[in-house]
Amino acid sequence: MPPADSGTTALPPTSDPTRFVLIETSHPGNVGSTARAMKVMGFRDLVLVRPRFADVLSQEETVAMASGAADILARARIVDRVEDALDGCTFVCATAMTPRDFGPPTREPRSLFAELAKGEPHPHQVAFLFGSERYGMSNEDVYRAHAVLSIPTHPEYGSLNLAQAVQLISYDWRQALGGFAVEARTADPQLADAQAVQGLLTHLESSLVHLGYLDPASPKKLMPRLNQLFNRAGLTKEEIHILRGIARAIEKTRPAAGTPPHSGETSSRGLARKRGARAAHQ
Repeated sequence: MPPADSGTTALPPTSDPTRFVLIETSHPGNVGSTARAMKVMGFRDLVLVRPRFADVLSQEETVAMASGAADILARARIVDRVEDALDGCTFVCATAMTPRDFGPPTREPRSLFAELAKGEPHPHQVAFLFGSERYGMSNEDVYRAHAVLSIPTHPEYGSLNLAQAVQLISYDWRQALGGFAVEARTADPQLADAQAVQGLLTHLESSLVHLGYLDPASPKKLMPRLNQLFNRAGLTKEEIHILRGIARAIEKTRPAAGTPPHSGETSSRGLARKRGARAAHQ
């Protein structure tokens, strides 16, 4: 476990302009979950101030909840004072719900972060302070901050788990810094060309006649409507293969008694009249 220090430990690389400070955290799982929340947003600098358990960074529950963010825990520091945790930071954001008579202004995260992330010739080293799960942050610690962050929540219930609050703050701050590009997990679909769609329609028309749904002597506008449907759907090559496979399966079935032959030479108007509702949809 990293030993407690007086704030003299070397700061992390300047490429990480953010520090997350947990004050008197009592639950090991929240420490691990905080490390995970930080890592998925690309932040690495974690400092604990007087945690309830001196060995919290190495406890089994902490490591389990970190879920792959063990490097954040290994790099984390434990200090005795909040001022030590803020060494090198130029803008401090506290997270507190309780209104106070005076102190730093209360801000909504996104609007404040947009201001912090732009227009500064020298980017701030930002620190986010999170209080104890049991009693939040003391007034003294809040007064150290340049701003108090208030996460917009439902007015009737604004209670957030510590790690949930860290995740929301870290996400909004990362977005203000430019965010990460979304990486596609699947290849872009290959759309079927017009010739393939027409081949499907021809095949499907034959299958619908075989099924007795389409009267070849009076097809009306069923096939053009299907053509428009397929165009709107933007069928892929794989989907064309699936639909033609369904058409082949239909053609292998034995047609119902009285179903007209495939050829259009024999009228099936009588059958179409019997089907009434079906023909109306054609």
